Amino acid sequence: MLFDDTYKTIATPAEGIFRDKGSKFIAYGYPIKHEEELKPLLAGLCADHNKARHFCWAFRLTPDRSIFRLNDDGEPSGTAGRPILNSLLSADLTNIAVIVVRYFGGTLLGVPGLINAYKSATIEALNSATVVEKTVNDLYKITFDYLGMNEVMKVLKEEQIAVNSPTYDTSCSINIEIRKSKLNATLARLEVIDTLKAIYIGSV
Repeated sequence: MLFDDTYKTIATPAEGIFRDKGSKFIAYGYPIKHEEELKPLLAGLCADHNKARHFCWAFRLTPDRSIFRLNDDGEPSGTAGRPILNSLLSADLTNIAVIVVRYFGGTLLGVPGLINAYKSATIEALNSATVVEKTVNDLYKITFDYLGMNEVMKVLKEEQIAVNSPTYDTSCSINIEIRKSKLNATLARLEVIDTLKAIYIGSV
């Protein structure tokens, strides 16, 4: 299987609400890139909903969707975080966190009822979200002599590569993002240019 260099996430925060037997489940979806982003989001919701009973969540991270975590926050094991995560899996989304805030309505919902409630609230939030497809890009810093400028710019234009943080002097440097699937071909074209050096910075 070829490497899939695209992934889906949500563009902006979204929310959805599900009610059952007096309990209210408010799902908040957030686009995130790092686990550390979750803590302040949770703290903000806890402050906004200080009478809520539970704050259950799940997230998926990285373009290859390999990192995930979930938390039932006091609900019976497997009834909250897992259905939230399963909804993210079904929608094939990553770089996303969903936190579901529960206000208890006085009637126990039982295990099937809880699973349905957390799943339904999450789906409501995802349905209201704008889903975007992003490409996996590698970041490079390229340096070259000023005399090579036209040649470099010709390659970047033909390969439709965006230019960031350019410095043009007798020695030039540019930060570029290259889509993973075009990486080898683009670097091969650039690296035949005299004096050009390409330094890998990271991936986004």
